[in-house]
Amino acid sequence: MIYAVWVPLLMPFLAVPAARRLADALSPVRAVRLLAATGAGLALCSLLALALLVVPGATRFSVVSALGELVRPLSDAVPAATVPLAAAALALLVGCAAAVVRAARRHWAELRRAGRLDGRADGELAVLRDSRPDAYALPGRPGTPGRIVVTTGMLRALDPAERDALLAHERAHLVGRHHLFIAAVEAAALCHPALRTLRAPMAYALERCADEAAADAVGDRRIAARAIGRAALAAHAAEGTPRPRPRVVL
Repeated sequence: MIYAVWVPLLMPFLAVPAARRLADALSPVRAVRLLAATGAGLALCSLLALALLVVPGATRFSVVSALGELVRPLSDAVPAATVPLAAAALALLVGCAAAVVRAARRHWAELRRAGRLDGRADGELAVLRDSRPDAYALPGRPGTPGRIVVTTGMLRALDPAERDALLAHERAHLVGRHHLFIAAVEAAALCHPALRTLRAPMAYALERCADEAAADAVGDRRIAARAIGRAALAAHAAEGTPRPRPRVVL
């Protein structure tokens, strides 16, 4: 049985590349769901496999054997090598748990700091007085709405129709709670190194979702594409040091 436990630990190295290729062929929404399910499922299986690796080594100790209502430790049935293997698996489990907790605390701290954004807020829209073009979606904490942040420089760089498309793009990030998908993939990446390669395709799929939502909102795919393209070019061509962004924005 101990050899079968290694299968979930090795599976991500094969499943993740396959999921990435399949995501490229799917619609944006389905790609996001596939990548999220792949990351969460493989991370959970990896953690369960590590937990199972701990059990054989732990049963060599009388205290643990007693908890399992065993007459005596399974020292004869379990190879001695399982003890260091169990210790390593336990260390990995503790390390993964600590990393996920730290990432979650950092995420919520970033949301709190981002909520104290300066600017002139008009409902969901916050306009910053800054000549450098920039725009992003700022997620809200649970129970609080997020905001779309845009600089005066970005507003001047686009015509009215393009502004509507850009705002629709950022609004799609907020409505879809896309930052939670990013956070889920980041947490999965902390549980298995092979899952780190899901970050880029997830970010790309979420941008595709927002692009599709913007095209539907303005009713013209060309306007939406032109708005996103001009916004990206304007931000890239801007001179000076870019305004620092909160880490949780999209």
